Amino acid sequence: MANNKQLVLNNYVNGVIGVPQESHMYLSTASISSKVEQEYKIGVVLVKNLYLACDPYMRIRMGNHQNREFGNFIPGYPINGFGVAKVLDSTHLSFKEGDFVWGTTGWEEYSVITTPERLCKIHYTDVPLSYYAGILGMPGLTAYVGFFEICSPKTGDHVFVSAASGAVGQLVGQFAKFLGCHVVGSREKVELLKDRLGFDGAFNYKEEPDLNAALKRRIRMQGFVVFDYCSMYPKFLDMVLPYLREGRLVYVEDITEGILNGPAAFLGIFTGKCFGKKVIKVSGE
Repeated sequence: MANNKQLVLNNYVNGVIGVPQESHMYLSTASISSKVEQEYKIGVVLVKNLYLACDPYMRIRMGNHQNREFGNFIPGYPINGFGVAKVLDSTHLSFKEGDFVWGTTGWEEYSVITTPERLCKIHYTDVPLSYYAGILGMPGLTAYVGFFEICSPKTGDHVFVSAASGAVGQLVGQFAKFLGCHVVGSREKVELLKDRLGFDGAFNYKEEPDLNAALKRRIRMQGFVVFDYCSMYPKFLDMVLPYLREGRLVYVEDITEGILNGPAAFLGIFTGKCFGKKVIKVSGE
């Protein structure tokens, strides 16, 4: 048996848009076996978590309102989300000890995954494993689908990227530049947007005249659920990996060390205290 530090939901966050506080989570320690327990059926994976992704959608799961899409976290139990892990033991035919995976896992040092269909085996390890919590994971696929499939862009289009310094926005802007679009981002951290990510410009919507009327006349609004496009993941990797290896695609991470600092790291994505993809490093590889 081993000790397993976990981040547990303390109580629900009030309202749909209320900002969570560190007090909404607490660190707990439980015991976990170093092998898949015999009472589990075939198809269970025991992993050591390496990186945990701080994603905005997790805030929705911290409330007690109805959430059909993702399901709510339960007070007194560890929260979960996307992460990168190493397989320690497995009774699933697709995973073996030593494999690296990304997908849904607990915010804890070790997790027993009883739904391994939510895991993807990592085949390319010549890039940082933390990238699978961001650019090569759900945020990256979101940027790819949202831009290329939903927006149907053309060379020469003018593209405005909101939250341009975030995990998804920084990729959308660079995808647009690769296609030959003129890209403008929201003004936060403007120097980095223009100098490192190659944006053509940026502006602060709080300092500009009200553009709502113009946007309503011209903007196209369409929502999507990225999980409906999982079949496009191989095509997405085929495009992004060469750009990463060649250094043509810049990806900015903001990594916090230690699960103990998880609550502060998570809150940072709502308070503007991070730039790029916020990731918690739980353990070394």
